[in-house]
Amino acid sequence: MYRICLVEDEVNLNNLMKSYLERESYEVINFYSGEEASQYVGKETVHLWILDIMLGDNISGYDLIKKIRENNSDVPVIFTSARDQDLDKIIGLELGSDDYVTKPYSPKELVLRVNNFIKRIYSKANDKIIYEGYEIDFNKRLVFKQEKEIVLTTLEFDLLIMFMENKNKSFSRDDILKHVWGEDYFGSDRVVDDLVRRLRKKMPNIHINTLYGFGYRLI
Repeated sequence: MYRICLVEDEVNLNNLMKSYLERESYEVINFYSGEEASQYVGKETVHLWILDIMLGDNISGYDLIKKIRENNSDVPVIFTSARDQDLDKIIGLELGSDDYVTKPYSPKELVLRVNNFIKRIYSKANDKIIYEGYEIDFNKRLVFKQEKEIVLTTLEFDLLIMFMENKNKSFSRDDILKHVWGEDYFGSDRVVDDLVRRLRKKMPNIHINTLYGFGYRLI
């Protein structure tokens, strides 16, 4: 799961953007002040920062990006600002920002920009992953264990991808139906239990927890 740090002192906008980004299955760490965000820099892996330039305390978005760049020169940073001035954009670019969004902006537009950055920067690096001794190739839709292929059906692999891209996230049976079978599926949600059972049998090292009365979670 990709981690995004959102720094915005407008509480309502901050909470709104957090909810939009979480719908896209991002882990969102939100901060309402530059001071809070500054203390977090360097503590955990962050895949993208969204920084408001003008914050309510003594630390601005400019101050934050300087600290972020000292710690990580590659992580993408999107600036937001209520001021649409060329100088702001120039300063932001000089300090190492990757994009600039002027307020008021559409939450969907910002989410789209975030998705584009994540896809462009991280997708190639995550074509293959290793999980509990399994080598999973997302592009070729193959799974290997000690160089021996584990043959999965289309639905089994779709379920595996969903879990791998959303570790530690809880899914109801209805959520899984929509992800794997699609919105138009009509039938019993017990097909989910059967699919999970088959995936567990083929990949016994996989840690899919059963949430009784609700659904499942990969840890």
